[in-house]
Amino acid sequence: MADDLFRALADPTRRTILDELTEKSGQTLFEICSRLSMKHQLGISRQAVSQHLAVLEAAGLVETRREGRYKFHHLNTAPLRQIAERWPVPDASAPEESTS
Repeated sequence: MADDLFRALADPTRRTILDELTEKSGQTLFEICSRLSMKHQLGISRQAVSQHLAVLEAAGLVETRREGRYKFHHLNTAPLRQIAERWPVPDASAPEESTS
């Protein structure tokens, strides 16, 4: 699971898609493509965006919901929380343990 997550996050276009879903969750493929083109000047095909969304969905970062002919994409931050919990940041106020 962590490998899929890091692979999904490694691509800047996928991170931009996640940024757009953070700003407005529940977008269709058409809406995502439009925002990438107009807001980020990314000349990327619908097929390429669809493939990026498939990678994000496989990593659990995007969930989809079908409604009639439309497929809505929603951000899911649970996998990111699992990674953050895997490597907790030590409490800065706690005394450090000596390694020697």
